[in-house]
Amino acid sequence: MALVGPRPPLPREVAEYTSYEKLRLAVTPGCTGLWQVSGRNELSFQEMVELDLKYIRNSSFKLDVQILCRTVFVILIPKGAY
Repeated sequence: MALVGPRPPLPREVAEYTSYEKLRLAVTPGCTGLWQVSGRNELSFQEMVELDLKYIRNSSFKLDVQILCRTVFVILIPKGAY
């Protein structure tokens, strides 16, 4: 598991994925990611998939640092987590 990347799904969830949704499985899962710092549970599953794919397409050290910084903010001021 990486520090930054899409959250790992449960096997029962993957069984229901479309081929497009399975694209988010192409990278190592992470502890935090773009979805977690962009609204988390306030977003739909499709929005989560799109954010994960956006992260995969634009993956870079700079983006990882930005996500890590935003993660600290989200931890200190939680919103959208249940």
